[in-house]
Amino acid sequence: MHYAGALTTAPGPAEFISGFYTSFWWIPAGVLAAALALKLPTIIRLWGDPLLRAVGGLLLLGCAVFVFVAPSTIAWVNRVTGVPNISAPWVYSLLTAYCGACLWLITAWRNGLSDQSATTRRTRRWVVSGYSGVIVALWVLFVLAEVPEERLRDLDTYYATTPFMREEILLYLLAHTTAVLITSKLLWNWIRADGLDAWLRWGLKFLGLGYAMNLVFDAAKLTAVVARWTGHDLDWLNANVAPPVACLSAVLIAVGFILPHAGQYLHGRWRLRLAHHELRPLYLLMRAATGDRVPFVLRASPELRLTRRETFIRDALLPLAQHLDEDLHQRSYDAARALGHPAERARALASVVAILDTIDAGPRPSGDGDDPDTTDLLREIGAVSRALRQPDDIRAVRVRAALPEGSVRVTE
Repeated sequence: MHYAGALTTAPGPAEFISGFYTSFWWIPAGVLAAALALKLPTIIRLWGDPLLRAVGGLLLLGCAVFVFVAPSTIAWVNRVTGVPNISAPWVYSLLTAYCGACLWLITAWRNGLSDQSATTRRTRRWVVSGYSGVIVALWVLFVLAEVPEERLRDLDTYYATTPFMREEILLYLLAHTTAVLITSKLLWNWIRADGLDAWLRWGLKFLGLGYAMNLVFDAAKLTAVVARWTGHDLDWLNANVAPPVACLSAVLIAVGFILPHAGQYLHGRWRLRLAHHELRPLYLLMRAATGDRVPFVLRASPELRLTRRETFIRDALLPLAQHLDEDLHQRSYDAARALGHPAERARALASVVAILDTIDAGPRPSGDGDDPDTTDLLREIGAVSRALRQPDDIRAVRVRAALPEGSVRVTE
């Protein structure tokens, strides 16, 4: 997500602030790692989807940026390689690769990988070749620069006027700013498009906010660097503004990537559990009528639990439905309509009254030997179960349906 911003000055006068800064960069790294962990099962299950693989790679790359940008990691890399400040081009390269990957992914995500138009192919080639060229230039400039003194927190401003290192710092910031501007424009254009899934739209909004925060990060860094060129000291922008902005940006972008998937998944689970809960009154009624129950399975998925409950209800309801009093059902429907209930709810209440009457009276043969049509009843078990939660309405319909014929007037 972003930032060689770890190469910034220590932000405060106190040891507390210094300690906070040392651990600061692990916060977005943890958030991005959590986002990757949430996406990983889907990525593995749908490994053939190149966009999902790209999202996983992007989150991994963003996590790597923040791991290697932490001062403790910077010192470790410098010590292991024996080259002072070699973490700078390494972090800059990770950040540049991340920027290019973001731009490529948003383009592919927006247009689809199947889009092989000349413009799309040219855009993708430009992104890959352009940002690969920037990474090569970063290493060449570092080799040419003289940066003997290790700087863990303020490299960007400390070496802002050093030949070749000055150009390297400016290059990575301009590459980052360019990618952020283009990606932001693509995102906000996409957000305004019609026909987007609600979760996808919210995910894009979080991504857009995250990239907007990136612009604040770039502005703070560039202002601090340019101030050094002109003999001024605005290092506080580099130290106190850029780091928290980078962290917030990382969190927003991580949320943007996982929200469409996680939101749809959780919404689906919520609908399954709601449907399972709505069937509970009818399930309890059928369990009392038959003496049976759905076998308990400890590790059953929500889908399996719902299917088992639906199957049990229909299996228990079918023999009862064969003996429903059709005349009572019709009178109950008319009574429910006369009481002001809409047609769908009136049908559900009428079915409840007929079912309860059948359970109370016991099975009885149909009048003409023909089995009644139970298709609608078995299909609308959800509405019937919801109607069971309103005993006052059921009681009113039963009383109204028991009135002499002709006294029930249906109001449309």
